[in-house]
Amino acid sequence: MAHDHLNLTRGALKTANPATDAVVLVESQRMIEGRNWHPARLFFLISSARHFVAELETKGFTVRYLQAPTTVDGLDAARAEFGPLPVVAAEASSHRQLAQLSAYGVTWVENDLFLTSRRHFGMWAETQKTFVMENFYRAQRVRLGLLVENGKPAGGSWNYDADNRLPPPKHYSWPERLVHQQDDLDRAVAERFGYQLDGTWATTREGALAQLDYFVEHHLAGFGPYEDAITSEDWSLHHSLLSPYLNNGLLHADEVIKPVIRAYAEGKAPIASVEAFVRQVIGWREYINGMYWYLGEGYREGNGLNATGALPPVFNDSTKTKMRCVQQVVADVEARAWTHHIPRLMVLSNLALITGTNPQAFLDWMREQFIDASEWVMVPNVIGMATHADGGKLMTKPYAAGGAYLNRMTIHCKSCAYDPKLRVGDNACPFSTLYWDFLARHQEAFAKNHRMQQQLQGLKRLTDLPELRVRAREVLDGLAAGTI
Repeated sequence: MAHDHLNLTRGALKTANPATDAVVLVESQRMIEGRNWHPARLFFLISSARHFVAELETKGFTVRYLQAPTTVDGLDAARAEFGPLPVVAAEASSHRQLAQLSAYGVTWVENDLFLTSRRHFGMWAETQKTFVMENFYRAQRVRLGLLVENGKPAGGSWNYDADNRLPPPKHYSWPERLVHQQDDLDRAVAERFGYQLDGTWATTREGALAQLDYFVEHHLAGFGPYEDAITSEDWSLHHSLLSPYLNNGLLHADEVIKPVIRAYAEGKAPIASVEAFVRQVIGWREYINGMYWYLGEGYREGNGLNATGALPPVFNDSTKTKMRCVQQVVADVEARAWTHHIPRLMVLSNLALITGTNPQAFLDWMREQFIDASEWVMVPNVIGMATHADGGKLMTKPYAAGGAYLNRMTIHCKSCAYDPKLRVGDNACPFSTLYWDFLARHQEAFAKNHRMQQQLQGLKRLTDLPELRVRAREVLDGLAAGTI
C-alpha cells in the first residue's frame, strides 16, 4: 500500500484479513532522494506511515515496512519472502505510479478516499461544455444531500463568497493552535530528515481527529470571514490545517464534513463559514482530483503562455527579496511547509505568473515544499489555476493581481519598501509594475477573453506604459538577482 492510503477502512484494507493478508509499505529511496523535498514533508509522510504500521500490527496484521531503491524493488523483496502472491492496492494517486505498478501486475481496487470516484467524475465532465467548479460543487451538494433542504441550498444561497472576503481584522485575538505531542518515533524520523519538531503536525489518526475536533470547536465559526486574509499576526488564522491528513488517508472527507455540518445544525457556526469549508472539501478538493485524472498525464506539460523564466531565487531563500509579502509567505513555507490558499494563489502563484516563470519549474517547487502537495493536488492547481498554462481549461481568466489587491487583503504593505499605489519608479510595488506588464505582454492572447476586457481597457488608458515596461525589465532583473 502507498504512503497516502493510511486508512484501515478504505481502499485495499477495507476487505483485508489479518489471518491471510500481509501488508507491505515500501519506502522508495528514489522517492526520498529524487527531489529537494521540504524536511517537514518527508517527516510527515514517513512518520505517519511508520505509526500506521504500528497500528496495523496491533490489529494482528503481518506488516513489512521495506526500504528499497524503488517501489518495485521493495515489492520484489516482499515476494521473495511471501512467494508470488497477488499484489492488491487501492488505485495509485499519480499517473506515473499507476503506470509503473500496472506494468508490475498490481490488481487495483477503487481509491475510495474521495467522495467522487474517477469514473463518476468522468461521467460529469463528459456532459460539460466548460469545467466550471461551481457547477460541479452544486451537483455534489445535491448528490450527497449536504446543506440542501427540499432541493434548495441551506440559508438560501449556494455560495457565500461575498461574505467571506474581509481584510485582516484589527485588534483581533486569534485562538491558539493545537500543539501535538510527539513520541520517540517522531523524534527519530525528524532527526533523520533534519526537521525541527514544533508540534504543528500530528502523525497519527488520533492526532488528526484531535485536529478536526479542535478546528470545529475553536476555528470553524471564524473561518469564513477571514479565509482570504493574509496577516503576519497569525500564520494559519482560522484555517483547519486538515489537508495533510485528508491527503494521506488519516482522515476521510466524509468524517470531516459531518461534524462541520452538525455544528451548523446546532447553531454553533454560521452558514457562511460552514458552506465555505464544505465547498473546499467536497467541491474544490474533489474537483481537482477529478480533473487530474480526466485531463490525463500530458496536462502537466502545458505552457499556454510560453513562460520560460527561471524560478526567482526568493522561492528558495526568503531573504532574497525586499517585497514584504513575498518574504513573509516564503518564510512561512520554510518554517512549516504550509501556508493557506490565498498566499499560495495571490502571492506565490501570482508572482510566478506575472514574472513569466516556467510553469513546470514552479510546479516542481510547489510539489517539493508543501506538506499537503500530492501530485494530483498540485498539477491542476499550478498548471490550471496558478499559471494559466492550460489555456483556460480550468479557469476562465488568469489569477493575476497588482499591489492594490495585496494592500487590501494583507497588512504587509505598511512595512514594505515598495508602494502598492505606484507602478513606476524605484519604490513602485513590483506586483503593480509586473501586473500591467503581464497584461501588455499577453494582450493578444487575452483579446477574445470576455472576462479580461475590463483589464485590457485599463491597459489602453495607461499613459506611462513605455516607462512601465522599462521598469518591469528592471524588476525582473532584480528578482533574478535577489535584490528586489
